[in-house]
Amino acid sequence: MTEDHIFTLTRAERERTREVAAALAEVEPGLVDDRAWLDACRDMSQRLPERLRRRLRAFRHDPRLDGMLLVRNLPVASALPPTPAVAGSVERKATPAAGTTALVSMQIGEVIAYRDEKSGALVQNVVPVPGRETQQSNAGSVPLELHVENAFHPHRPDMVALFCVRPDHDGGAGLRVASVRRAIRMLPDDIRKVLGEDRFRTEVPPSFGGGPEGRAPRHPVLSGDFDDPDVRVDFHATRLADEEDEQAAEAMTVLRAALDAITRAVHLLPGDLAVVDNRVALHGRTHFVPRYDGEDRWLHRTFIHLDHRRSRAMRQGNGQVLS
Repeated sequence: MTEDHIFTLTRAERERTREVAAALAEVEPGLVDDRAWLDACRDMSQRLPERLRRRLRAFRHDPRLDGMLLVRNLPVASALPPTPAVAGSVERKATPAAGTTALVSMQIGEVIAYRDEKSGALVQNVVPVPGRETQQSNAGSVPLELHVENAFHPHRPDMVALFCVRPDHDGGAGLRVASVRRAIRMLPDDIRKVLGEDRFRTEVPPSFGGGPEGRAPRHPVLSGDFDDPDVRVDFHATRLADEEDEQAAEAMTVLRAALDAITRAVHLLPGDLAVVDNRVALHGRTHFVPRYDGEDRWLHRTFIHLDHRRSRAMRQGNGQVLS
């Protein structure tokens, strides 16, 4: 991973961002999921520092080789409440941190959510939850498999934003990122061809109304341009459509090895916001040890669509939440 994926705000730019986020936090009714607040957020995102806006627009146009942008030195409050430690934790109140996450996200595209995930909240908390340490989810603390966010969904996010409010105690929790743009060079043509065919399924989780295993629709893992494809895989949930398909099994093994070889871990600090292009990059998490003392790792997460129109039929009242 090259250093060109990092964008660091100057002190003046950080203070400008702080001012905009603080003003947004005062917009009535002070609720992240309220349409009036979101309209204000969309408008006020234009007040972010010009250099930041240019970099975000450039990333939207071309996520480059790594498929990730790391924005550093965003403002974070000096006094924070305890890290939430309950399942399904979200940010409903328009805090400056939630506002900062939303402002940056809205400058890239439209913030969206899914009714069946965290109650459709637009700014969600990624925190460890007692008793869920071994889960392959945002509530766990064991290594999280590389995946495309909501890989099963026809309208999965185009981008995923993760804003670090508080790191883990030991600083060991790493955001793992692997770009198919790097891995594709390591895949023989015959492997690429198999991965581009409808020989795979990604199971729908129970929270999204998943049915019996094997009923998910067939799909390719790679699609689009042969040399610069989009990727759709979750190494925890994606299966072979035909259990006897040895070619497909080999292709998945080769793909996984290629991605593992180029995966990098990014250790987020307070004020770091990582934007992962969910079309070309997979992400996961390294292991960390939570203490459940109110000081555990705490990220804000948003999902972003670049073409809001294509999911219109799934969004009641032309809102931000997909049913």
